[in-house]
Amino acid sequence: MTADDNPDSTDESDTPEFEPDPERVAALRNVADDIRGETSESKQLANILYRTSDLYDPDEETTPEEIVRNVKFILEVTERGGLDR
Repeated sequence: MTADDNPDSTDESDTPEFEPDPERVAALRNVADDIRGETSESKQLANILYRTSDLYDPDEETTPEEIVRNVKFILEVTERGGLDR
């Protein structure tokens, strides 16, 4: 059985690359700044966009999996009413 025969195998070519892209970082962060408002939902979305922009920031080392975990944490904290609870 080869890696091509096994759908559960991970091949480096199957993993998307997130090359540094300062323009994409700036665009995502500009949108985040534009939508950030007083509501918890707009703050959440802005935080998620900032975290997503880290994929393309050459100064950040993160993976999509780490971002998903972080986004889940952001949503859980908001659901609980904040970090103080």
